[in-house]
This record gives sequence, C-alpha cells and structure tokens, in this order.
Amino acid sequence: MAESSITEDPWALKVLAAVAELGPQRYYDPVITSEVVKNDLVSLIRASQKLQEKVGIETSEARHDRRNIIGAIRGYSEMLLEDSEALPSAVRAHLLQILAAAKTEPTSTPQSPTKTPSVTLLPSDEPGVILAVDDLPENRELVSRLLQKTGHTVISAESGEEALELLDTMGVDVVLLDLVMPGIGGAEVLKRLKEDERLRATPVVMISGQQDMDQIVGCIEAGADDYLLKPFNPVLLQARISAGIERKRWHDREELYREQLERREQFIRATFGRYLSDDIVDEILERPEGLELGGDLREVTIMMSDIRGFTTLVEHLPPQQVVTLLNRYLGRMTEIILEFGGTIDEFLGDAVLAVFGAPRRNDDDPDRAVRCALAMQDAMADINAANIADDLPEVEMAIALNTGSVVAGNIGSERRSKYGFVGHAMNVTSRIEDVADSREILISQTTYEKLEGNYQFGDSRALSVKGIEEELKVYAVLGENQ
Repeated sequence: MAESSITEDPWALKVLAAVAELGPQRYYDPVITSEVVKNDLVSLIRASQKLQEKVGIETSEARHDRRNIIGAIRGYSEMLLEDSEALPSAVRAHLLQILAAAKTEPTSTPQSPTKTPSVTLLPSDEPGVILAVDDLPENRELVSRLLQKTGHTVISAESGEEALELLDTMGVDVVLLDLVMPGIGGAEVLKRLKEDERLRATPVVMISGQQDMDQIVGCIEAGADDYLLKPFNPVLLQARISAGIERKRWHDREELYREQLERREQFIRATFGRYLSDDIVDEILERPEGLELGGDLREVTIMMSDIRGFTTLVEHLPPQQVVTLLNRYLGRMTEIILEFGGTIDEFLGDAVLAVFGAPRRNDDDPDRAVRCALAMQDAMADINAANIADDLPEVEMAIALNTGSVVAGNIGSERRSKYGFVGHAMNVTSRIEDVADSREILISQTTYEKLEGNYQFGDSRALSVKGIEEELKVYAVLGENQ
C-alpha cells in the first residue's frame, strides 16, 4: 500500500520529506522565545503527523483530507516566515523548503523552479466577524490565526450542524465554508443558509480541496459568492473576505435605509391619516405628481350629514363636554364611512362631508354609500346610550346622498392645498341635506337610478331649493329588503 501511494500521491510525500528535515526537536530551540511562534511550529508538526496517517489511503475522502492538511502546512509555514526574526536561520531555511513543497502540486510535466514570494498580510480596513467552518482542526486554527492577524474576529465550527446553530444565534459578516464534511456538508449548509430570509444576504466563500468544476458551478448557482481551492493563498483569502464584508455592509446599510423609510412612511400614514383618508394618503405617497394643483372629472356619490339642532343642544354645555360629544359621534361615523370605502373630505363642526368614488372608484359606489348611511343611522342608538351615561344630550342625524360629476383633486395654492371636490353636484347634495328630517336618509334621483341593491323607499317628493333652477326629486331610504 505504501509503495502504491508513492506513485499515487507524490505531493504528500514531498511535503512530508520537507517537514522531516525540520525535525521535531527544532521548535524547542531555546533561541525561540515567542510562544506564538512555538505554537505555530507545534501546529505545523501535528499537521504533518496527520498527513502521514492519510498517506496510503486511496479514497476520495482521504485525498481531500491530504489536500486540506497540505494547505494547513503551507499556511503555518507562511505565518512563521512572517515572524522570521524570531526564528533561527536553519529553521527559516527548512520552512522555505516546506513552503516550496506545499505550494505547487507536482505534475507529470517538469516545471522550472519559481521564487516563493513573501506574504505580508496587512490589517483590514474594515474588520468583520468571520465564521470558519471546517471539520479539520488544523484548518480552523490556521484560518483563525490568519484572519485574526488582520483584525478580524473569527468564530469556528467543526461541522455543518454547529455552523447552522451559530448562524441562528450570532451575527456574521462572512462565512468560510468547507465543501466536504461529515454529516451536513457544505453544499447543504449553503442551501439552508440561502433559504433563510434572515441569512441569505450573508456572503459565503466555499473552500474545497477538490477542483471539481461541476461542484464549483453548483455552489455559485446555489448562491455562493466565491470559491477557493485548498491550499489557498492567504492574500487571496483576505481579498475575498474584504470583498464579502463590503457586500455585507452595503446590504446592511440598504436594509437600514429601507427600515427607516418604512418607519417614516408608517409615521406619515399614521399622522396624516388622522386628517386625510387612507386613500388620499396612498395617492400622495404612491404618486407624488398627484401633489400638483388641479384634478380630473369623476362621477362620485356625495354624502353630507349633520346633527339636527346641534347649536341649540350644546348652547349651555361646557366646551369640554361639547368636544366629548363631537368626538364620540364623529369617531363612530368615521369608522363606518372608512369601513364602506368612503373618502372623508372634511368635518364642518358637527357635519360630515364624504365621497364614494374618489380617489378610488368602484362599480358599486352608490350602493356602498346607501349601505353606509343606513349603518350610520343604526349606530346612533349606541352613541346616544353612551351620551346618556355621561349626562350628555341625545342627538339625531340627517343624511343626504347625491350622485354626479365633480372635479376631484388638489384645490388651493402652492403653499396650502387640500384634496377636495368641486362641482354642481356638491351644491345639490347640500340643498338636499338642508331639507332632510332627523333620522332621515334622502337620496337624489341620480343616486336612485344607479342603485342595484334591493332597498325599501318612502314616497318620492319634489323639492324646489334656493340657488338651483331645476326641481329635485328625492327618495327617503327606509332600509334594505331582507
């Protein structure tokens, strides 16, 4: 078995031969005073011992592990050479031999020797939190050492299961993910991470000892941001990490801006929704050009209502009680009008002006307006019960409905305007409301002709009102047929 491994894995044997020249006793040399350097030498020797255990095992898993371990040996050699002033010259020479052996996998074609470049890792401009996932402790320790030297915080996980648990509880900027691991492999961890809405924006750099193009393409298609082969170049690793952190920072900033915009929009809706209907607020937010003065011609059903004899009722009430009575009445009427899709144009003391059909139009606007008026009259019983409990007077309401064409849009000036309605139909509605009796719902002929529901009506009557030449025909709505 050992003989076959000589032909099948000369790279591992070449690296082992170079490490053997170092000798296990060298890292105890009393000249070496740095504990960090001594520990890195110990890690390098331990990695070579693990590599020795894998030689002679010809499985895809063993070949993958050998490549990973050679990557660790290379990484420790590079870090030790960065601290070369703490090393005896003989140790530095042996480390250069190890690095030369580990850097290039032998091929059948002879290659001219190349000079091994020195590696200097500079502190990162923007350190981040890195999750390093690898089943081999040598690789986890190596990555931690490399990235900590540049200022990053490194969290390690020895399995896919542990990585998923950490991702669920900790904030991470970049994930370094080994592809081949026992249990849940790197590809499955990547898939679950990208399926999680909270984690999918986290950059993932896949690392593998297998140069399998299908796997590389598969990982990129699954959402991996990059792919590195072991043994990886530390400078290239640092570049990938920096790029990933920058992407994560941009995403986090975009998310923060989006949340701020959503909070501002919610504030605008909550604040202005008290003064304008939701539909008008939506119109302004979704179509800023709708803020321009002017409007368009719409067919709408107009509602006007007020409390009969309100001035006399509240003549001797303190202002606080008047406000209590008004707020109770207008609050309940507002709820009902919005429930039926009406747009409240304004409150005029105890009067309510609302419109069905603008800014959003529905085919059943006249019917919804009638059903809304019936619900408003039904609600008066509860309002009066509350008034009696608070020693306030009972109130009665009259409602008028009229369907016609108006100009709906922004009325006023550039400095102050409101979404309103202008047209003859508004005047007609006002005149009908003037003659409506307490507890009555009067509708115009035009509204009556538009209704599709089954309602009960009182006798029609003709009105001659001030300011309008034509005679108005109106109907009292008594209710809906069951």
